Amino acid sequence: MTPAARLSAAIGILDRILTGAPAEQALTNWARASRFAGSGDRAAVRDLVFDALRCRRSFARLGGAGTGRGLILGGLRASGQEIAALFTGEAHAPAPPEGPELAPQAASELEALDCPDWLAPDLQASLGADFAPVMEALRHRAPVFLRVNLARGDRPAVAAGLAAEGIATRPHPLADTALEVTGNARRIQTSAAYRDGLVELQDAASQAVVEALPLEEGARVLDFCAGGGGKSLAMAGRARLRLWAHDADPRRMRDLPARAARAGVDVRLLAPGEPARHGPFDLVLADVPCSGSGSWRRAPEGKWSLTPERLQALLGIQSGILDETAGLVRPGGHLAYATCSLLGRENGLQTDAFLARSAGWRRVRQLRLTPLDGGDGFFLDLLERIG
Repeated sequence: MTPAARLSAAIGILDRILTGAPAEQALTNWARASRFAGSGDRAAVRDLVFDALRCRRSFARLGGAGTGRGLILGGLRASGQEIAALFTGEAHAPAPPEGPELAPQAASELEALDCPDWLAPDLQASLGADFAPVMEALRHRAPVFLRVNLARGDRPAVAAGLAAEGIATRPHPLADTALEVTGNARRIQTSAAYRDGLVELQDAASQAVVEALPLEEGARVLDFCAGGGGKSLAMAGRARLRLWAHDADPRRMRDLPARAARAGVDVRLLAPGEPARHGPFDLVLADVPCSGSGSWRRAPEGKWSLTPERLQALLGIQSGILDETAGLVRPGGHLAYATCSLLGRENGLQTDAFLARSAGWRRVRQLRLTPLDGGDGFFLDLLERIG
């Protein structure tokens, strides 16, 4: 595909996303219908689409419209590329700009930061002086991180093995298991290190949350909102645990047994309603459903699909999970409340409310991370059950 043809493909995909199609589904459908597109074409089109979603407001302003075409035009202008050479209308190239596309307007501060207007007060209150730098960071691609499986190797040895396969990495300070991939990231999932369970793809801040947990040999641990099981596997790699994973939607855990087998660890799956029969636990991790605002670099659709009503519903879900999981912790044990959110209402204010209504608990440790620390935005509150 020519560069101009890639732009046309990205425009069509974005138009489908803007009318409600999930980004991954729209990209997959395009790839299946475009057998002529090689792996390099698919990667380039994917980057164009996700760059446009991260910067949807500012690119729309620069491109003269909030359409797929406007977003791609805006992205080209933002990066200083020559539009006339690409928007020619010839062969598979997009048609030349016309009308409002020829006269981009200046963006407001929130438009330039690609921040939804309704959410700005919450984000400003939560981030303080870091508001603008964090929102700017969320406009850019996230680094690729690997988690070293300490049950099978140490970081220097694993990094050396990856280097031998042509994958360049460097240690990241957020966690002693974290490697930032600096070259040939697309080779990871075909590498021997990945196949043999030496590494998993996992954000460095997510790894930092696990590193902060009190994981002792033989401890009874429940990952209550396990999802795909990334934190379950990370915990199992740090200590020999009696580990259970649970999710309100068990289908999210369907790949966890195979991943655990590859990593050489044991994780037992629990269906909804089963955790209480296996408790009490020394540690319960509740990585609750949230706005995902800390991971908008990786999942930028969430920035634009979140609504006040959805956020309010999430706050209720989080509160309910805190109350439910508190009953699963033994006296002297710990409840670890975690989100990938930047919003105080989902983080410290949520646990403050729990502590105010729940006797017999105290805060042991709190961890707040933003993209300025290098990884995604994450929050952890470690609570101890007293008595």
